[in-house]
Amino acid sequence: MNAINKPTVKQYDYDKIRQQDKAHFLHPWQVFDVFREEGALPIVEGSGNYIVDADGKRYFDAVGGLWCNNIGLGRVEMAEAIAQQALQLSYANPFVDMTNAPAAELAAKLAELAPGSINHVFFSCGGSTSVDTAFRLIHYYQNCRGKHDKKHIISRINAYHGSTYAAMSIGGKPGDHPPEFDFIKDTIHHLSYPNFYRAPEGMDEQQFVDHLVQEFEHKIAELGGADKVAAFFAEPVMGAGGVIVAPEGYLKRMHQICKDNDILYVSDEVVTAFGRLGHWFASKERFDIQPDIIISAKGLTSGYQPLGATLFSDEIFAVLDAEGSDRCFAHGFTYSGHPVACAAALKNIEIMEREQLLDNVKQVGPYFEQQLKTLEDLPIVGQVRGINFMQCVEYVADKNTKALFPEALDIGKRVSNHADARGLITRAIVHLNVMSPSLTMTTEDVDFIVSTLRESIEATMADLRAEGLLDG
Repeated sequence: MNAINKPTVKQYDYDKIRQQDKAHFLHPWQVFDVFREEGALPIVEGSGNYIVDADGKRYFDAVGGLWCNNIGLGRVEMAEAIAQQALQLSYANPFVDMTNAPAAELAAKLAELAPGSINHVFFSCGGSTSVDTAFRLIHYYQNCRGKHDKKHIISRINAYHGSTYAAMSIGGKPGDHPPEFDFIKDTIHHLSYPNFYRAPEGMDEQQFVDHLVQEFEHKIAELGGADKVAAFFAEPVMGAGGVIVAPEGYLKRMHQICKDNDILYVSDEVVTAFGRLGHWFASKERFDIQPDIIISAKGLTSGYQPLGATLFSDEIFAVLDAEGSDRCFAHGFTYSGHPVACAAALKNIEIMEREQLLDNVKQVGPYFEQQLKTLEDLPIVGQVRGINFMQCVEYVADKNTKALFPEALDIGKRVSNHADARGLITRAIVHLNVMSPSLTMTTEDVDFIVSTLRESIEATMADLRAEGLLDG
């Protein structure tokens, strides 16, 4: 096959695209009243860390797409790998007793990269379907063991685990549970989340961890004991719930409770895996916990193809695969192990290894943390938090009391609008601005992000003062 050259950028009618989008495309998390007036920003081009809208304006994408553009946009060798695989074998049936080479190779590579005895992979189409797969796998496993009452799932308030029915039910963000949707409520439960910035007044970090651990133990007892609880779901660092880094010792103690009570520990690494924190998988390398199940997506292909993977242990597989059981794992997707998506993931991992992007995260990440922290001198910045290339700024109306602005004010969106105008994309989540840039980010890029964000926050404060919403 001839090498692929980057094509001439197709020209679009900006207004026409916006009109078509408003008329026909229902967006994830669309806010109807706002969208009806403002519509969406059409993006037509991307290269490296930059995206370009249909009107030709260029932005530094500090969101990394949606936590996923780990190697950056517009990589020719990724396009070549995808095109080559599409020409050689664009699709193969993955059901029962058929496979394809990229899927087999990727499964083996993930087993090599994953910690401990996690040597088995189920492929799906993204993070949400990987969480749903874990949910079904857990119940299947417990039933295979004869533990038919072991059905309850425990998660955390403000957790995000995806948007399919089971995944969204396992998630615990109040804003993601509007009354117009239905959720699984009888067997899915939520504990307090480990945000020490919002801990009860008077608690130090150790007391806060003790409090959270006791809450977990009490919940297990409340549900009828360990024989009723199947699994605990946790992100190593909570992502869409506010980039919450738990206090020291919290994850290890929660993991130990799971081990002591025969409860599966599920680590949702859809965001934290594939380099965002500087590791292939953060659970063991960063936090020294060995999950039973790891969920991944996003950075697995750097967003070049939709792909998710549910990874699980030899111990779980041994129960499923018991000889003579005559069992069938009646779960799957048409696109499980899609050869083009798996080829993209293999090339993505190859690029990350060759360019030593995990090392870049470990080198540039602390600088990113340090420089963003300087924003805490601004009156409305309550806290800057995160690890390496996963960061968040939280805004408050009062730094002493940590009181928030009214939710209707949408302070994060106000700041991000000013940042947009200055050529910087950040993700607004009500009181927050979240950043998860490409793993290729440099210190110069960090300087641009921080200086632009400072200007945008200052411009937002000026607006609030002019509207009588902020003193000084």
